[in-house]
Amino acid sequence: MYALYYWPTIQGRGEFVRLALEEAAAPYRDVARESGRGAGVPALLHFLQGRAVERPPFAPPFLVAGRLIVGQTANILQFLGPRHALAPHSASGRLWTHELQLTIADLVAEVHDTHHPVAVSLYYQEQKKEARRKAADFLKNRVTKYLGYFEKILSNVRGHHYVLGAKLTYADLSLFQIVAGLSYAFPNTMARASRRFRRLFALHARIQERPRIAAYLASARRIAFNEDGIFRHYPELEGPLRIK
Repeated sequence: MYALYYWPTIQGRGEFVRLALEEAAAPYRDVARESGRGAGVPALLHFLQGRAVERPPFAPPFLVAGRLIVGQTANILQFLGPRHALAPHSASGRLWTHELQLTIADLVAEVHDTHHPVAVSLYYQEQKKEARRKAADFLKNRVTKYLGYFEKILSNVRGHHYVLGAKLTYADLSLFQIVAGLSYAFPNTMARASRRFRRLFALHARIQERPRIAAYLASARRIAFNEDGIFRHYPELEGPLRIK
């Protein structure tokens, strides 16, 4: 059984790992969401403070598999992919999947900065003016570049359903989460984007209908989007912007 360590009340970066574990039907504990000895946030902090291991992770999420501790979302997925048929067999295919995941990580960081452009240590309410400016630039110049890139990747595998072709990978699951999160944070923008990036939105719908993912989304294990996570819905940040 895997042990996933991430904050208990938000999807955040940990959700990309949860989706892979759920699709793989891999048994896992979501440790910080449990109670009792060796669980909860204290167990997570125990690792981060370096008391439990010689090589402590910098921040959650991190995954414990036996004696192995793997940190960083893309690194965890690179580890899980070949073990659970969520990555190609070839080295070049695994590198390409990892490259896509790293690009997704860049996008996630930019999404986070739309509501925390000045400092993570400050509340959103302390940087609202800067957040409006950052979000406007993100929606006008950045989000279309990312979505357009993934749309192009999907167009290159014409006749297939996933970013690497006929077979699902963890990158597809992560793109599902990107579309879901952006649709929560910027619903008007994404409603317009759905008409332009049809392949990407079709991928989102296809992943959502996969039996294990559908069961997960309907369960209590799926934490709802909220204004403490990465994808936050602040109407004042979206405005009447149109995607060109």
